[in-house]
Amino acid sequence: MTNGHTLVSENHVENELLDEYLEDGGEEFETLGEYHRMAAVHYSQAAKHHTLAADADDHGHEESRNSHAFLAYRHQLVANQYAEIAVIESDDLGEEVEISIEPVT
Repeated sequence: MTNGHTLVSENHVENELLDEYLEDGGEEFETLGEYHRMAAVHYSQAAKHHTLAADADDHGHEESRNSHAFLAYRHQLVANQYAEIAVIESDDLGEEVEISIEPVT
């Protein structure tokens, strides 16, 4: 059984989406929205790689499945990092929140 696998064009990972956000040479983003967008782009790419891994598995292409699974996991990790930065940099986190707890009688 051969492990070769051909990417399906509509599932191919779109590097242009990533390039759009990295035009400034990978400098820090200016808004929280940009971090959220990058997280979304990477989650989207992870989903595409998971789909390709599933397709490869369905066709018995072990190497391709493993490769796509690895890339999916990597995109997920990067997406999590962007999402974490967006939350950490949020202005709302620095404010104290007053919680009122009333005793139960």
